Amino acid sequence: MKIRLDKFLSLTGAGTRSEVKKIIRKGSVTVNGEPVRDAGTIIDTQKDPVQYDGRYLTYEEHVYYMLNKPAGYVSATRDSRQKTVLELVPECGRRELFPAGRLDMDTEGLLLITDDGKLAHRLLSPSHHVDKTYLAYVSGFVTKEDIAAFHEGIDIGDEKRTLPAVLQVISAGEPGEKPESEVSVTIHEGRFHQIKRMFEARGKEVRYLKRIRMGPLVLDKNLKTGECRALTGEELSALMHADCDKTDHELYEEQF
Repeated sequence: MKIRLDKFLSLTGAGTRSEVKKIIRKGSVTVNGEPVRDAGTIIDTQKDPVQYDGRYLTYEEHVYYMLNKPAGYVSATRDSRQKTVLELVPECGRRELFPAGRLDMDTEGLLLITDDGKLAHRLLSPSHHVDKTYLAYVSGFVTKEDIAAFHEGIDIGDEKRTLPAVLQVISAGEPGEKPESEVSVTIHEGRFHQIKRMFEARGKEVRYLKRIRMGPLVLDKNLKTGECRALTGEELSALMHADCDKTDHELYEEQF
């Protein structure tokens, strides 16, 4: 890919467009081993080695971050009143980063941050049926009837019922005044407060919600709440070829 030197530097994190122009004018940047002072110099990102501050800069067309979102942040690029998830992502030049999909403000867990609109569209499109799995703590005891209702789709007050979802009980807790169930829920959609509304329709309240998987991308257990990291090559390759390995019916039948 051919690109202006100043744009290349800003995209690789060397500074803002105005900052890198000053850096270039000082002769602090070399291309093919030679100092270059013209910010408009066109370079080939695949052929021309660029060095600044003692290190070679590598250009990536897109960037991909896994974020373990904490509660209290909105899944948006900017917000005049609330903290956004982008505040938790390291500066990356002038790239237009955005969250691929959204999590409710009080929901935690896996969120993909990228500037790759094409991949985000494919992952979020209902036609591709990319699974999203959540861990939830729910009031009361989740029953086989609840599991069957999720599998059939639930009326949550929208024009259409939800698509079939897979509800699995991890633990039912101990009987008491306020029994609680730990469950996982796998859905294909992303309706407003969808999982909370599905449980409400069954007479239960979601007390805690965390996304742990999106297609083949699984939340890194070593990633603390509020931390993010770049995707590995293996994770990115799996995302690029995301597909469903099992149908809802197969996952549902495994429970019985």
